[in-house]
Amino acid sequence: MHQFKELLIWKKSRMFCSKIYSITSTFPSEEKFGITNQLRRASVSIPSNIAEGSSRNSNRDFARFLEIAIGSAYEVETQLLISSDLGFINDEITSELIHMLEEITKMTSRFRATLL
Repeated sequence: MHQFKELLIWKKSRMFCSKIYSITSTFPSEEKFGITNQLRRASVSIPSNIAEGSSRNSNRDFARFLEIAIGSAYEVETQLLISSDLGFINDEITSELIHMLEEITKMTSRFRATLL
């Protein structure tokens, strides 16, 4: 078993999730149950799957949870681009968040490869 709190991918994805919560707090109130909720849930899924996977008894199981975390990252990226298209966030913030997300995704993919 891995200690998820010591994993840099978990730390970075947790910080990313906090940023998503801050940024979505500025979204229109009518989006509370729409894109705001979707972005928050998908961003929470990234560190949550890393943590849950770390508790598994096999590296293969852990790798599967990392794969799910990567899928959630791509979901967040899509939702960020849609939020940008709708004018909820500007291009600069969108680029910054996508850059952070790409770093998390690459790190997670590389870590996952060491487990297989």
